Amino acid sequence: MSRAWTNKAIETIKADYQRSSDTHLIKFNLDGYKNIDFYLKDESTHPTGSLKHRLARSLFLYGLTNAWITEGTTIIESSSGSTAVSEAYFARLLGLPFIAVMPKNTASKKIQQIEFYGGKCHFVETSDLIYAESQRLATSLNGHYMDQFTNAERATDWRGNNNIACSLFEQMEFERFPIPEWVVMSAGTGGDDA
Repeated sequence: MSRAWTNKAIETIKADYQRSSDTHLIKFNLDGYKNIDFYLKDESTHPTGSLKHRLARSLFLYGLTNAWITEGTTIIESSSGSTAVSEAYFARLLGLPFIAVMPKNTASKKIQQIEFYGGKCHFVETSDLIYAESQRLATSLNGHYMDQFTNAERATDWRGNNNIACSLFEQMEFERFPIPEWVVMSAGTGGDDA
């Protein structure tokens, strides 16, 4: 393992984070709701247009610091959606090959977005086959299977600034009601988005 390459990769991700300001928290008023403040947090302003951008960044840093990702490592993910788009972005940023394993009926828009960032799409017949195929590819290519569903909670520190909750609370700090009573998320992701 080249420590110099790993250090440079981590610095590259940190630089990308530094120049990508946090997503906006937009306040809007609704007539008739004088004691309720409404906000929208627009995660679509990330470079990849996805709320999964934060997760992909965390997964890459987690893989780098655990020496699972090194120079030339092929990154594999089981995803036909926004996570794969964001991971393709970070793989390209680091000069690494990326393969998204997905069902053959994945929306063409998601395929195009992954390919836009230099990723390749590997198709399987049905969605239940993506996990085993991802592991098989990682083994056969001596690559790294990101495995977002297993590693998300390990890779993202809820106390750190690389998650949406921390960002939201920091941005609310000087508001009239700094602690929200409700936070509502829209899904907005998934491989079958048109």
